[in-house]
Amino acid sequence: MKTLEQRLGYTFHNQTLLQDAMIHSSYANEHRGTGIQSNERMEFLGDAVLGLVTGEYLYRKHPDAPEGELTRARAALVCEESLHEVACALGLGEYLKLGKGEENGGGRQRPSILADATESVFAAVYLDGGMEAARSLIHRVLLERGKEEDVERRRRDYKTALQEVVQRRANQVLQYEMLEASGPDHAKVFTCAVTLNGGEIGRGSGRSKKEAEQEAARAALDAMTGKQ
Repeated sequence: MKTLEQRLGYTFHNQTLLQDAMIHSSYANEHRGTGIQSNERMEFLGDAVLGLVTGEYLYRKHPDAPEGELTRARAALVCEESLHEVACALGLGEYLKLGKGEENGGGRQRPSILADATESVFAAVYLDGGMEAARSLIHRVLLERGKEEDVERRRRDYKTALQEVVQRRANQVLQYEMLEASGPDHAKVFTCAVTLNGGEIGRGSGRSKKEAEQEAARAALDAMTGKQ
């Protein structure tokens, strides 16, 4: 754990917190009755801390950006892909405590597990050192590591951004439906609708099916974030 602390740039007063952040649910399930708890509660707290710190960072850095743009930028910064990259840079996979099945199934490299562990580490630092310590860590390992280009790329990919917003809640079904293709072959216009749990949330048109889906996703994002 000392090596991990060096990578984090933070020394724990209570190192048990860092150890707890590495306990996957599969390990806890295999050790029922021992008092071992998974990092799921810490993940929950870390997600909240990360959201606050990232929101504050974007709010201050982009004083003229509307709420919808800030929401999409935050979604890009805190998505699974970004957190997985942080986990890989820190080498969190080396320290995870996994159940035998998850271990054999490649859990140490699984992006979702590593992303969750990253949030758990943020929670551990917050619980040990307070908000300033957590803010410093999040800025150091995520917000100040040249992520702006990634944010811009994800913001332009409206389908990815919409998926990330929708995934904040469990059991959400996002689908795209091609409604029509009109006009001559050399100048067809495609119209697509995107639905969430069977209800339409956006519609868009474009010169290709892909463009129509992107426009539908953009319309859905604008509606969900209140952008006019």
